[in-house]
Amino acid sequence: MNMIFDSHSHTEFSGDSEMKAADALAAAERLGIGLVFTEHLDLDYPGEIDFTFNPDDYWNAYEHLRGGKLRLGVEVGMQAATCDRSREFTEWLPFDLVVGAIHMVEGKDIYYKESYGDLSKADFYHRYFTAMADNVRRHTFIDVLAHIDYIARYAPYENPELEYGDFSEDVDEVLRAVVETDTVLELNTRRLGDRLALKELVPVYKRYRELGGREITLGSDAHTADAIGAHFDLALDFAEALKLSVVTFCGRLRESCQK
Repeated sequence: MNMIFDSHSHTEFSGDSEMKAADALAAAERLGIGLVFTEHLDLDYPGEIDFTFNPDDYWNAYEHLRGGKLRLGVEVGMQAATCDRSREFTEWLPFDLVVGAIHMVEGKDIYYKESYGDLSKADFYHRYFTAMADNVRRHTFIDVLAHIDYIARYAPYENPELEYGDFSEDVDEVLRAVVETDTVLELNTRRLGDRLALKELVPVYKRYRELGGREITLGSDAHTADAIGAHFDLALDFAEALKLSVVTFCGRLRESCQK
């Protein structure tokens, strides 16, 4: 049986995490899963947090731990203006996995409600998905697109859920970009404990398969050890029901995680 990997996690090399590698690895060991560290790289971030890290320090700290149960990666915050510099960063060292993500829309961090201004949900979500599709096509060096539903964590609308029926054209454009670039779509498990979130994700991943997608990674997006592998039982059932294969990466090459 191949090992299931949590392919998205953040240790103290990420600006918003204090998780120790030893604690993360111990949590993964208890769960019987592998782990990928994917530290944040958000160049030109407008806030006070430094979402960059020194790749040599990262490698020196963790390379001795790298092996069958731990892989070393990076999560690139995708923006058109930083694409070339992000590419150069990912080529600095032999990362196992490069994850691409949209954390900012038009230069503003969507974690903060002020970033949404007076825009309606329809207008802002359109901008979010458009930025995502455009940047997946631009960032040809990423392996995985992270948390397509990231915006639903923080958007200040009465109902922040994706609601595929309302945004099908925009979501489909993202999914086409993923399939056309041979990028893998992550199933981020952070919100799967919310039944509504789980329900809204089903048509998105069903459509992903209809458009030719066959593989997903599982990522908890853990910033604390107790979040490692969160809701993976639900995620594995989700993948099986939609006939999607679970993979991870080693040396930028896909590995099956299927039982």
